[in-house]
Amino acid sequence: MSKLEVKNLHVAVVDEDKGQQKEILKGVNLTMQTGEIHAIMGPNGTGKSTLSQAIMGNPAYKVTEGAVLLDGKSLLDMPVDERARAGLFLAMQYPAEIAGVTNVEFMRAAINARRTDDDQIPVLEFMKFLDKNLDILDMTDDMVERYLNEGFSGGEKKRNEILQLMMIQPKFAILDEIDSGLDIDALKVVSKGVNSMRGPEFGSLIITHYQRLLNYIVPDTVHVMMGGRIVESGGPELAEKLEAEGYAGVRDDLGLDVKLTDEI
Repeated sequence: MSKLEVKNLHVAVVDEDKGQQKEILKGVNLTMQTGEIHAIMGPNGTGKSTLSQAIMGNPAYKVTEGAVLLDGKSLLDMPVDERARAGLFLAMQYPAEIAGVTNVEFMRAAINARRTDDDQIPVLEFMKFLDKNLDILDMTDDMVERYLNEGFSGGEKKRNEILQLMMIQPKFAILDEIDSGLDIDALKVVSKGVNSMRGPEFGSLIITHYQRLLNYIVPDTVHVMMGGRIVESGGPELAEKLEAEGYAGVRDDLGLDVKLTDEI
């Protein structure tokens, strides 16, 4: 069993217009283990995506205080590729398109990057595993021969991210708004892929605005994030409360002095 810990995390980004740093995360605390699915919900501008980028090591996000630990080892001095090899995976809200590199080449290289030189995955084993996962996601063989995300629709990109997740088999996956732009059928397929990963060797942190996704991927824990902090945690029923009351209602119940982005 592995553990991912975020302790008193403060993160800033550079405000190019003002030429100064702007603090986004203001003391986030979160602990999860493999075998668990956690969801983070919160209004726009509260720092959900910033948290995902900081955990993964995007250099545009500066950690000014706190710690991120994987199995007790600090990740903060590791570049992105080392964090990935250590067992982290980020499914991005807007996956990049990479011409000249096919999906199948990318996935095999990513798998082998986490293995030793004398233990590279055999081609037949890789293809058998790929066929199994393509079937789960209702994806055709020709999609893996296309260049990475090039010319893909939004829904195809999201399926492709989940296919990569299923092939790479990380310890922890951070899924940043994988439900964004998906119709109900695509949402069900993507959820099926994530649920197929559930087990004692896998944990996931799901970032979403809407309770709808959590009808299909039922989390063990739901966290509410506002003003750069996690302000409340609970079970799946907390997502239902958010759906019924909205973020303003939960904020007022907690007596927080937080202005929501969409408020006038």
